[in-house]
Amino acid sequence: MDRSLKIWELSLLMGILFSLIVGTWLTEEQTALADTVIRFHVVANSNTEADQLLKLAVRDGVLAEVDTFYPPDATIDEATEILTSQLDAIEAAGQAVVTSQGYEYPITATLTECWFPTKEYDNFALPAGNYTALQIKVGEASGENWWCVAFPPLCMGAATETIEEATTAGHFTEKQSALMTEDSDQYVLKFKALELLGALQHAFK
Repeated sequence: MDRSLKIWELSLLMGILFSLIVGTWLTEEQTALADTVIRFHVVANSNTEADQLLKLAVRDGVLAEVDTFYPPDATIDEATEILTSQLDAIEAAGQAVVTSQGYEYPITATLTECWFPTKEYDNFALPAGNYTALQIKVGEASGENWWCVAFPPLCMGAATETIEEATTAGHFTEKQSALMTEDSDQYVLKFKALELLGALQHAFK
């Protein structure tokens, strides 16, 4: 009985140690990746069907405005500077959509740091963690949100790039590209592990 208990305890300790090692590696990978992207985050006024549809219309209006902002060879620092200088124009674009739809909700645009859960897109995925984001709040901003990537322009209307194009342009390393696009469900499991690790860290703070 004692021998079985010791084996179980050893297995548990080995599992915890492995999780910490993998978690530390994933955290470092996510932090490095976060330094290369700017997320795009639109928060709806509420979860009513009308407000959710308005959120998507605001998203499209802002995308159309931001489409022309970046020169083809823009760096992350240049993109940050451009977006910061254009926040008034971005707010105006979103506000125009809201007004045209017959609503009076205010639009707020900021460049801020946000925590995002693991998110899968059509051809890539991003791990949970803190990212700089172009955040658009519609009205009370208490509804479900929509998010993607503003820079590199992976979800930006006509200016959208593929991961391969962004990597060729120097926005991502080959390692980061592989992390986001690995042809296996394993990367999603790794990202979920990182998300769980983050939740545990917050719980014990």
